[in-house]
Amino acid sequence: MRISTPQFYNSSSANYERTFGNVNKTTQEASDFIRVRTAADDPVGAARLLQLEQQQNMLDQYKGNITNVRNALGSSESTLNAIGSILQRVNELAVSSGNGGFTDADRKANASELASLEDQLFSLMNSKDENGKYLFSGSKGDTQPYVRNSDGTYSYQGDQSNLMLQVGDMLSLAANETGYSAFEQALNTSRSETRLTAPATDDGRVSLSNGQVSGNTTYNDRFRSGEPYSIQFTSSTEYKILDAGGNDVTLEASQGGKFDPKGDNTTISFRGVDLRLKISFKAGDEANPDAAIAGHSFNLSSKADSIAGTRSPGNTSSAQVTDATISDPAAYKAAFPGGGAVLKFTSATDFELYASPMTADSRPISSGTLSGTTATAAGVTFDLAGAPNAGDSFAIKADTHQNQNILNTISQFRTALNTPQDNDPVARQNFLAAQDAALGNIASGLNQVSSSISAIGGRGQALDVQAETNEALAGENTKTQSSIRDSDPAEVMLRLEMQKNMLQASMQSFAKIAGLSLVNYI
Repeated sequence: MRISTPQFYNSSSANYERTFGNVNKTTQEASDFIRVRTAADDPVGAARLLQLEQQQNMLDQYKGNITNVRNALGSSESTLNAIGSILQRVNELAVSSGNGGFTDADRKANASELASLEDQLFSLMNSKDENGKYLFSGSKGDTQPYVRNSDGTYSYQGDQSNLMLQVGDMLSLAANETGYSAFEQALNTSRSETRLTAPATDDGRVSLSNGQVSGNTTYNDRFRSGEPYSIQFTSSTEYKILDAGGNDVTLEASQGGKFDPKGDNTTISFRGVDLRLKISFKAGDEANPDAAIAGHSFNLSSKADSIAGTRSPGNTSSAQVTDATISDPAAYKAAFPGGGAVLKFTSATDFELYASPMTADSRPISSGTLSGTTATAAGVTFDLAGAPNAGDSFAIKADTHQNQNILNTISQFRTALNTPQDNDPVARQNFLAAQDAALGNIASGLNQVSSSISAIGGRGQALDVQAETNEALAGENTKTQSSIRDSDPAEVMLRLEMQKNMLQASMQSFAKIAGLSLVNYI
């Protein structure tokens, strides 16, 4: 077989270049022991490395999210703890204010301290985080969660949405605690009311408080199903209770309908509601006390929903909703949205009612035309002062009295403390009822705040577990990437030595064969 000189040189040159390239590549690998630099080095390994790098990037993002959630929850927890401490002091003041030796001056002193605590709570419930966002506004971080209304009440302006951040492949946690869950869901223990039905004019002999809900489950299951009730006093020591159907349910009341007229603030407990009873005989009643008390009767029921409307800041007119009443209970129950509504005027006289929040896709649930200065929609009649313009809207909220935030509880009790009661038995009775309401609602508010703190603690524990899981995954990810990308130092050095020897042998072989030309022997 003959090999031409060009063929010999081309073959030798290609062999040398290949061997020299291998040496250079292995030398570079020996400097950092990285085996896979491009997909050409190992297509399968490169694809696997890409997947692992994507996973590592996600783990890094989870780590940042965990830090953000932990910081946000820490701010919320410390604020809620401060709120809880203030509520403890509020509870102490409420308890001490019932002291029989206190005068109006003592109670006003407590009211003054309550006013300061109320302002502190208002400030804490409107706290911001390090980014200037409100802690308890839900997803509306730029909206102040609580505002003080002109009548002294407080309204929540945030929403119920949690800001969710993914902290693991299968786990997302809320980075915030909304004011709705922390404060607005506190049960209102003062959601029943009484009304004297006989005699037509109150003679002051029988005083019955509005009542306090002491058993929420019993109240919802038993009380609500039979209201309204009629409490009828048959003598100075007995009464009977009839439900809405006229059935006698007296045996479900404490002591089966009996009471001590000389007892100080006798309590009647009935279907989860506790009422204060006070009997005050008049001069001459000693001769026939039964006749003096018999015939008194009261209506007992849950408080009816109350409706309030506020104008939107962008309204072009100065029209206001001055009053709102439920004019058609059946229509109200069937159609009025539980989450609130928006009353919008499409002209100076025509209006539409939308469920709140109103969006571009919202459809009206009711519509109508003004009748004078009143608008009726979904069983509710609204009285307006001033003429509305087209485009004006009003936020409508329905208070079912099922819940009450702690700010309103403190405000109401502060008003009761400032009301004189010295030497006034009726005022004293009203104050004790207000104190019962305050103590019940303060306890409910404390429970709600404690529940929120517990929820934050639970999320914190979940974060710790997920952080450990993510760290373990990140460690395994690093090991797997290293096993694919990195070289075995011993193997690389051995291969480099072999390739160097091959390169040297190739050079020597070329020199020997190149010397076989006949020209060298002429």
